Amino acid sequence: MRISRLLLTTTLLALLGSFSSSALAADGAIKISSTAQIEVEVIGKDGKKTLKRTLPDKAIPGTEVIYTNTFENVINKPASNIVINNPIPNDSEYKAGSAFGKDCEILFSVDGGKKFGHAEELKINDAEGKERTALPREYTHIRWIYKGQLAAGKSGEVGFRAVIK
Repeated sequence: MRISRLLLTTTLLALLGSFSSSALAADGAIKISSTAQIEVEVIGKDGKKTLKRTLPDKAIPGTEVIYTNTFENVINKPASNIVINNPIPNDSEYKAGSAFGKDCEILFSVDGGKKFGHAEELKINDAEGKERTALPREYTHIRWIYKGQLAAGKSGEVGFRAVIK
């Protein structure tokens, strides 16, 4: 049991280590931080059940992880042309329809982040060489393009959910 728990914890740390993102904007304008959380059911004193996000202490196949990037404008003027790229962590699958980001255009990649497009535009070749629309589980990266300008000192959040394989 102890070895299993160590293996699961090691797996989670490896997944979190592979979770990195990048932001493009004016040099040094955007600070980005990333978190990986799970939702757990909590029963309050009143007996009501609610979902609470927490840092995971173990990762097993089937665990749904919420990856969130917080981006902040750290210069004293508005920032624009903000683009955030994030790989889907290894050994996990993007959960269809889970990407979020207020005032953002959300694009996906199936080729390791070389090309991005809307979900319905992504094509891959199947085992027989026939072109078909890519499935969400085949996405490798997500890109958020922030529309407009982010005022000095303001921040926003983008993210997605993925299930550990």
